[in-house]
Amino acid sequence: MASVTITKDMTIGELLDINQGLAPVLMAGGMHCIGCPSSQMETLEEAAAVHDIEIDLLLARLNAFLEALES
Repeated sequence: MASVTITKDMTIGELLDINQGLAPVLMAGGMHCIGCPSSQMETLEEAAAVHDIEIDLLLARLNAFLEALES
Protein backbone atom coordinates (compact mmCIF):
# COMPACT_ATOMS: atom_id res chain seq x y z
CA MET A 1 0.00 0.00 0.00
CA ALA A 2 1.38 3.38 -0.99
CA SER A 3 1.91 5.84 1.82
CA VAL A 4 -0.95 8.33 1.99
CA THR A 5 -1.16 11.40 4.19
CA ILE A 6 -4.61 12.68 4.96
CA THR A 7 -4.99 16.45 4.74
CA LYS A 8 -7.76 18.78 5.83
CA ASP A 9 -8.72 19.61 2.25
CA MET A 10 -9.62 16.00 1.39
CA THR A 11 -13.28 15.07 1.31
CA ILE A 12 -14.76 12.46 3.59
CA GLY A 13 -15.61 10.49 0.46
CA GLU A 14 -11.94 10.50 -0.54
CA LEU A 15 -10.95 9.25 2.91
CA LEU A 16 -13.37 6.35 2.71
CA ASP A 17 -12.07 5.51 -0.77
CA ILE A 18 -8.57 5.29 0.71
CA ASN A 19 -9.64 2.91 3.48
CA GLN A 20 -13.10 2.06 4.81
CA GLY A 21 -11.48 1.45 8.19
CA LEU A 22 -11.22 5.22 8.58
CA ALA A 23 -15.00 5.39 9.17
CA PRO A 24 -14.81 4.25 12.82
CA VAL A 25 -11.93 6.68 13.42
CA LEU A 26 -14.06 9.53 12.04
CA MET A 27 -17.04 8.46 14.12
CA ALA A 28 -14.97 8.13 17.30
CA GLY A 29 -13.76 11.68 16.68
CA GLY A 30 -17.33 12.99 16.58
CA MET A 31 -17.90 12.87 12.82
CA HIS A 32 -21.15 10.90 12.69
CA CYS A 33 -22.24 12.21 9.29
CA ILE A 34 -20.04 10.01 7.12
CA GLY A 35 -23.04 8.58 5.28
CA CYS A 36 -24.55 12.00 4.59
CA PRO A 37 -24.62 12.88 0.88
CA SER A 38 -22.97 16.25 1.52
CA SER A 39 -19.99 14.50 3.12
CA GLN A 40 -18.97 13.30 -0.32
CA MET A 41 -18.24 16.91 -1.35
CA GLU A 42 -17.42 18.51 2.00
CA THR A 43 -13.79 18.76 3.02
CA LEU A 44 -12.65 17.29 6.29
CA GLU A 45 -11.92 20.80 7.53
CA GLU A 46 -15.42 22.03 6.63
CA ALA A 47 -17.08 19.05 8.30
CA ALA A 48 -14.92 19.46 11.41
CA ALA A 49 -15.92 23.12 11.68
CA VAL A 50 -19.62 22.27 11.42
CA HIS A 51 -19.29 19.62 14.14
CA ASP A 52 -16.93 21.67 16.35
CA ILE A 53 -14.15 19.09 16.05
CA GLU A 54 -10.47 19.97 16.46
CA ILE A 55 -9.17 19.33 12.93
CA ASP A 56 -5.50 18.85 13.87
CA LEU A 57 -6.35 16.18 16.44
CA LEU A 58 -8.64 14.38 14.00
CA LEU A 59 -5.96 14.48 11.29
CA ALA A 60 -3.42 13.04 13.71
CA ARG A 61 -5.74 10.15 14.58
CA LEU A 62 -6.60 9.42 10.95
CA ASN A 63 -2.97 9.45 9.84
CA ALA A 64 -1.92 7.35 12.85
CA PHE A 65 -4.49 4.74 11.79
CA LEU A 66 -3.02 4.55 8.29
CA GLU A 67 0.55 4.47 9.63
CA ALA A 68 -0.35 1.54 11.90
CA LEU A 69 -1.63 -0.38 8.88
CA GLU A 70 1.70 0.10 7.11
CA SER A 71 3.84 -1.15 9.98
